[in-house]
Amino acid sequence: MSIDSGIEWTDATWNPVTGCTKVSPGCKHCYAERLAHRLRAMGNPRYTQGFALSLHPDQLNLPLEWRRPRRIFVNSMSDLFHEAIPDGYLHRVFDVMVKADWHVFQILTKRSARLAALAPDLPWKPHVWQGVSVESARYTSRIGHLQDVPAAVRFLSVEPLLGPIPRLPLVGIHWVIVGGESGGGRRPVDPGWVREIRDQCVAAKIPFFFKQWGGRTPKSGGRVLDGRTWDELPRVEAFRVAVPSPT
Repeated sequence: MSIDSGIEWTDATWNPVTGCTKVSPGCKHCYAERLAHRLRAMGNPRYTQGFALSLHPDQLNLPLEWRRPRRIFVNSMSDLFHEAIPDGYLHRVFDVMVKADWHVFQILTKRSARLAALAPDLPWKPHVWQGVSVESARYTSRIGHLQDVPAAVRFLSVEPLLGPIPRLPLVGIHWVIVGGESGGGRRPVDPGWVREIRDQCVAAKIPFFFKQWGGRTPKSGGRVLDGRTWDELPRVEAFRVAVPSPT
């Protein structure tokens, strides 16, 4: 659920929760919602409720069964800090991540206020990375919440990028991912917006990862920006966990 991932910046996905609700314009064409409805139509038992939020406690220990170290995107089909997920269940997810310390766990949320409220009571081990999604300048306040989280790696997913962000707050941020939107009804990304963020990251010496231009499918627009791909990752030399190259 699942061992391998087609997402360029991770190796695997782990979904102890599925389903979500929309909170901002970046959610309008949610890829996870589209996929959930497709899986429901295919008879997948995990998606009998479609994209309604569902806990899957039988999936909690899955990372402990994966012996090869991986970068694991946590809750690619939900938001770990969704208000409907009980605090106790969220702590169980963190307990598993603490035990499975040969992996690197990558968490993303748009619910940064709840992240900030719960962060002081969560175990932020070096292999647990925390990020927030920011689709436009209007939502950079999420970064302020993230900057107070004591995670070893704090990162931004600026995807889908829906407008210029000329002053992206980067103090205390260790990694930035940028991407355009894909799928039906996609909103085009201006190359100037991408370059503006890339240049801010270069100036601040922060690793920059350009995921996609977007299009009918995620890969249809390619990933080349100014003649090259940008696949930079946070430095991990100081971590006990070694991050494997994607295979």
